Amino acid sequence: MEFGRVESSELSDIDFGLPVDSDLTNKTLAASDNKDNLTIQVGCTRWGNRGWVGRIYPPKTPDKELLNEYCKHFNTIELNASFYVIPKLDDVKRWREQVDGRPDFRFCPRFPQTITHIRRLRNAEVQTAQFYEAIHGFGDKLGALMLQVGENLSPKDFDHLKSYLEALPANPPVFLEVRNKEWFKEGDARLRLFKMLHDLKVGAVITDSAGRRDCVHMELPTPHTMIRFVGSNLHRTDYTRADAWVQRVKRWREKGLKTLWFFVHQLDENKSPEMCDYIIKQLNKELGMNLTPPKFLK
Repeated sequence: MEFGRVESSELSDIDFGLPVDSDLTNKTLAASDNKDNLTIQVGCTRWGNRGWVGRIYPPKTPDKELLNEYCKHFNTIELNASFYVIPKLDDVKRWREQVDGRPDFRFCPRFPQTITHIRRLRNAEVQTAQFYEAIHGFGDKLGALMLQVGENLSPKDFDHLKSYLEALPANPPVFLEVRNKEWFKEGDARLRLFKMLHDLKVGAVITDSAGRRDCVHMELPTPHTMIRFVGSNLHRTDYTRADAWVQRVKRWREKGLKTLWFFVHQLDENKSPEMCDYIIKQLNKELGMNLTPPKFLK
């Protein structure tokens, strides 16, 4: 992912500390009826990475079997393929069949760009219906949905955003990612956005990238969170950032967090399994979880 990318020489000068929890986050978790029963899903953004063949995938694994191998190492995926084109129902069912061997695996599709970036949530009823019809083919393997809007969707578009979210089905759960900097400034726009999400029971994506620290907003409008961790190719700061997230998730669990979706991005996606491995092992250690880390070939 290129969003928020900075040169490696600049990383040591960035304050990667996580902001304090917002008042809304404290309110949301205080109202949660969940204590110490946290579901954690950790994964990457694509299964078809040939650079993983011979590292976590067996040598000479054919393309048609890569998803079957992927689900042996991770229990979720940020399905970016659906962003570029609305998937066909037959493809969705075929993908679902390939992960049947792992009961806890979940697909998290992104809304198509025809809805979010081209139509900008306007007059997109037909495309939205087509998208939902396709992803329901995942059945019980469908997780949460990610609605990422472009940087040109600003607080001026609040009414359009609200109307679109209000028209969506209650299930599966949706997480919204906004990128325009005006949403994150202290003031009415920020308060209105996250209050609206809270009222509609829509989650908020937290994107942790080096060059856009404002997107680490620490707002939980629901007792569920989706974190997109954009690493810097296993730079030492990736590990201190991961440690900070593990401690924050630990605190959130004690307060009532119910679900964590944690998606790992790297500038070089060949390095994503190593970052997932570290994060999963730290979650197991610090939270007493029993998550299965990726298995590297000797």
